[in-house]
Amino acid sequence: MQLRPITWERLADAVADHLDSRAPADGSPWLKAGVDGAPAARTAECAELIAAALRLRGRTVHVVGTEGFLRPASLRFEYGKQDPDTYFDGWFDTGALWREVFGPLEPGGSGRVLPDLWDPATDRATRSPYAQLPHGAVLLLHGPLLLGRWFPFDLSVYVRLSAGALARRTGEDARWTLPAFARYEEEVGPSDTADVVVRADDPRHPAWTGLPG
Repeated sequence: MQLRPITWERLADAVADHLDSRAPADGSPWLKAGVDGAPAARTAECAELIAAALRLRGRTVHVVGTEGFLRPASLRFEYGKQDPDTYFDGWFDTGALWREVFGPLEPGGSGRVLPDLWDPATDRATRSPYAQLPHGAVLLLHGPLLLGRWFPFDLSVYVRLSAGALARRTGEDARWTLPAFARYEEEVGPSDTADVVVRADDPRHPAWTGLPG
């Protein structure tokens, strides 16, 4: 894998230009993009930069974080609060993401997307109102463990940290998740699956593979 140095701002501009110039692969009126990476990779920041660049190009953008689609605590903590296999397989409500985010953006869909579903602090439904996305809008989903779930991304970006960098940048309270990300690398191979890979071991000096042809 060949990587070239880039800044986060230039990366966001390049991704925004790429998305702005293409039509959805499934024939729907909405583009779908994902920014995948461990929490330590700060995917929300990358997604927001891309969203801002798209808005400068006149595109409506809806940013969704997977932290708003966690399962209830009774399911997440069924095998304890620090079980990496449950984190890998059962923390995030992928069914709700399909139903409330991707389903409405399929061809013939309503375009009504739920921005979040569950508040982990209160362990209750958020009751957030739906967002109506106009034709031509872009959905940006960010969070960990996104690839290998058949989400219909028109473009996927993987913000990669080496095992050492991930360990250094993960707080002590979350280090129990590290085996889940090691499993993700082994079983899913996100660096091979993503359309764009960004190495962010040093967040001040990212490098990337470039965009697909």
